[in-house]
Amino acid sequence: MGITVQNITGNTAMVIWPKMASCADSFYSIMYHPNWNSMLSSYSRKSFQKEERVPTSRSSFVVENLTPLTTYIVCVTCQSANPSSDQCRVFNTLERDPASASNTKKELALGIWLTSSVLLLIIAAILLYGCLHLLCRRRHERLQGRNGTSKQDHGKVWTKSAAYASEELSRQSQLMQDTQEKHPGGIQLATIIENPSACKEPITPTSKSRERVPTTGQCSAIS
Repeated sequence: MGITVQNITGNTAMVIWPKMASCADSFYSIMYHPNWNSMLSSYSRKSFQKEERVPTSRSSFVVENLTPLTTYIVCVTCQSANPSSDQCRVFNTLERDPASASNTKKELALGIWLTSSVLLLIIAAILLYGCLHLLCRRRHERLQGRNGTSKQDHGKVWTKSAAYASEELSRQSQLMQDTQEKHPGGIQLATIIENPSACKEPITPTSKSRERVPTTGQCSAIS
C-alpha cells in the first residue's frame, strides 16, 4: 500500500493513500503518533496517540496541530485494523512557519493587551469609587458644619433679642418709677380724667395740682 506524506510544514502534513476495494462499505483509519521509535513501539492501535476516521470516498487527509521539528509515524488502515509496516510512513515536521510564529506573537500580544486593559479598567473603577466616596463625605461634613453654624447663629440672635427685650423692659420700668417719683399724683389725675363720671362731685385739689383739676362744668365739657 503506497502511502505518501506531502506538504509537510511545522504544524501540518497531508497523507495520501490509494483506495482499497475491501473498504468500499466502511471507512479509513488514519493513526499517527509523535516521537516514533520502531525499536520500542509496536504497530498496535494502542501505540498511537491519535486516530481519525475518514469516509472511503476520500483518499487524502491533512493532519493538523503537529509539533515542529518532531518525528511522526502515520498509518492508514481499513476499519480500525492494526496496521502493518507497509501501511505506515515516518516523516519529520519542519520548523515553525514564520506566519504561524507571527500569529502566535500577535495572539500573545493581544492577550497581554486585553489583560492590561481589564486591570486598568478595574483600577480606574476603584479610584473613581474612592473619589466619589470622598467627595460625598466632604459634602456631608460641609452641610453638617453649615447646619451647626446656623443653629449657633440662631441661638445668638435669640439670646440678643431676649437680652434686648429684658433691657427694654427694665428701662421702661425705670422710666415709670422715675415718673412716679417726680409726679406722685399724675396717675390719680389721669384716672380722674379718663373717668368723666367721677366729675359729678367736686374734687378738692391738692396744693400741687390745684391749677390742673377741672371743675364740674369743665368735666361736662370734656365728656
